[in-house]
Amino acid sequence: MANIKSAKKRARQAVKRNERNTGARSALRTAIKKVVKAIELKDKAGAEAALRSAEPILDRSGARGLVHKNKVARHKSRLTAHIRALA
Repeated sequence: MANIKSAKKRARQAVKRNERNTGARSALRTAIKKVVKAIELKDKAGAEAALRSAEPILDRSGARGLVHKNKVARHKSRLTAHIRALA
């Protein structure tokens, strides 16, 4: 356990940041899963709607450093390609 005042504050900040990141990462994964589920059901309209709602979440998580920007681009690209393949 930290003894120095600044170290105690850092420990508190780390806990808060960890909770925020965990929730954001969970929301990101859920958004991706919704798109994948719609693709598996061959529901093109539903998949497009799910992707439209997932894109801002993906972009936000990449901009904030939650996940790497290239990972965001890869997910968006692959999901879009899968949706186009449903036609």
